[in-house]
Amino acid sequence: MAKSKDARPPTDGNAAQGAALPAAIWTKLKPRLHATLQSVAKTSPAQQPLALDETAEWLEADGLGGFASGTAALLRTRRYHALLLASPTTSAGRFVLVNGIDAWIDTPAGRFAISAQRYAPSVVYPDGQLRLREFSVDPWPRWTFELPDGLCVQQELFVPHGLPAVAMRWRTLDASRPATLLVRPLFSGRDYHSLHHENPTFCFEPQDNGDSLAWHPYEGVPGVAALSSGQYHHEPEWYRNFLYARERERGLDDVEDLASPGTFNFDFAQGDAVLMFSVAGQEDALAPSQQSPLASYERLRAIEAQRRGKFSSPLDRAADTYLVQRGVRRTIIAGYPWFTDWGRDTFIALRGLCLATGRLAEARDILLAWSGTVSAGMLPNRFPDNGESPEFNSVDASLWYIIAVDEYLRASDAADQAISSSDREQLQSAVSEILAGYSRGTRYRIHADDDGLLASGDPGVQLTWMDAKVGDWVVTPRIGKPVEVQALWLNALAIGAKFDPQWQTPFARGREAFSTRFWNADRRCLYDVVDCDHQSGAVDAALRPNQIFAVGGLPLVLLDDEQARAVVDAVEANLWTPLGLRTLAPDDAGYRGRYEGGVRDRDGAYHQGTAWPWLAGPFVEAWLRVRGGTPQARREARQRFLPPLVRHLAAAGLGHISEIADGDAPHAPRGCPFQAWSLGELLRLNYVVLAE
Repeated sequence: MAKSKDARPPTDGNAAQGAALPAAIWTKLKPRLHATLQSVAKTSPAQQPLALDETAEWLEADGLGGFASGTAALLRTRRYHALLLASPTTSAGRFVLVNGIDAWIDTPAGRFAISAQRYAPSVVYPDGQLRLREFSVDPWPRWTFELPDGLCVQQELFVPHGLPAVAMRWRTLDASRPATLLVRPLFSGRDYHSLHHENPTFCFEPQDNGDSLAWHPYEGVPGVAALSSGQYHHEPEWYRNFLYARERERGLDDVEDLASPGTFNFDFAQGDAVLMFSVAGQEDALAPSQQSPLASYERLRAIEAQRRGKFSSPLDRAADTYLVQRGVRRTIIAGYPWFTDWGRDTFIALRGLCLATGRLAEARDILLAWSGTVSAGMLPNRFPDNGESPEFNSVDASLWYIIAVDEYLRASDAADQAISSSDREQLQSAVSEILAGYSRGTRYRIHADDDGLLASGDPGVQLTWMDAKVGDWVVTPRIGKPVEVQALWLNALAIGAKFDPQWQTPFARGREAFSTRFWNADRRCLYDVVDCDHQSGAVDAALRPNQIFAVGGLPLVLLDDEQARAVVDAVEANLWTPLGLRTLAPDDAGYRGRYEGGVRDRDGAYHQGTAWPWLAGPFVEAWLRVRGGTPQARREARQRFLPPLVRHLAAAGLGHISEIADGDAPHAPRGCPFQAWSLGELLRLNYVVLAE
């Protein structure tokens, strides 16, 4: 399945106002942003107790590409739900090492489960859900259970930043009452996209290292280390036929077997129960010698609480989730749980996650790291997890890079943060190399045409962000001159002309061609593609959101006032949903309003009506521009467009924004529940709305 997932022009006075937000202005606006979010949240479920729902998912990322994730309702519903899912090295990929746990509390009144699993065909056991009373995710996941005898038990877990590890603690809220805890971990040791099944080669035997235990289930797979405040009892068992409901919904393999080596037993009379897992070899970082597991837990907890407390809002903290160190590279993970670092997503998301939040140093590191990957004018669109060659299959990733570089340079200058001459030269050199490569012509027939516009595309290749492909079927090929690619190309030329005048003439020629060739007078909007399939004059009149980039989301407005207003009105009337823009108008014969079913059905709907939250940013920016960006327009935008997105923070990926949603009401969230560019554009949207 395919991945789902400002500059001022040198010659044109019709530039967007407020398209980029310098860090200095952001500092002044941040209190207003928080006030806006709080006022919206007071009338939304975001500040209410979270539903104990298996569709509500939590995420704890380690800053290295690994993470822990699950549901508020305890049940693991995806193959990606795990306590220890690690990315130990850049080339080794991601491994699920500890999938989950079963846990019980023994009291004088009996044994009571505080965990739950779903087994095929659809049986939930044990019944820990029945005792779950509260759940919260701030500052990390915490569950409160109430047992039949009235005893309350609290479980919390967090992932220490910079460590491939997870730390868990259980405590009773009445220490005077006798109780013991039994925890049985569930292991696999598999690639995170795969499933695990019973086999004779799994090694159950632990290595006793004195203060810790370590398992090495399979050769070539990272081992698992455990530190606990309890007693380990070796009782190896296979647990069979776990059922993952969300995988079944997606038409994928959905049943798995897991290995459990034994149990950890804790007596609450001796204090809180602590259990920590890490990739084997990280034990010293997790718990230094001579320090008890409980003391190590408290140390890590204090460090992590302090780190998270430095973020000025939950949204800032959520943004940090996507910024990772991958080997020697600093990059952005496109989304959790299944995406890696994608070029297009990185450069779109960076504007909100880094620049709008004032994290200029991280933006610099990311942009410099990518600057060395230009090949024949193209940047990779994806670095695979397992060390394969980068994939150069995007026409727009390189152009988004230029937008991000320009916005970074301007934000740094506005914040009086010095950029070294070597760094500036390296970034501008990458921009020049991209523009030169595209002008000369590069892979997939990407080239500047005689009219100054950018043509691209070969049969069987998906080059634009509408990139769904199933087998040999490219769902939206868009070969020719796609409208948003032209908007990006013209903006990129304008940026290049700031430091190299050779790009002024191509910019002027392409700008003139754009305003005459893309206007659809019959529908009073823009064609989605012109010169379709490289046939001069052939047009695709499908009403899609890509045209919004001629008015919003980029520095330049490429249309006159009347045309710009008509485009925004057409997009709002046909494509706007509370969770972003539909990818196709509902009256189109190809429209698919629900993203569901198997791979072919879902990818067939991916860009054929499915709504994308990341498009809310450019749309609202365009909506404001055609209204002059007045205070009244900003107030109206704040009231109309922000509340649904803020409310969504309390659904699906908790504290985050989903990748996609159904085009049809009620616009159920779909796809990846934690999406970088969706959250990034919400952050950028807030700053655009608030900047006056």
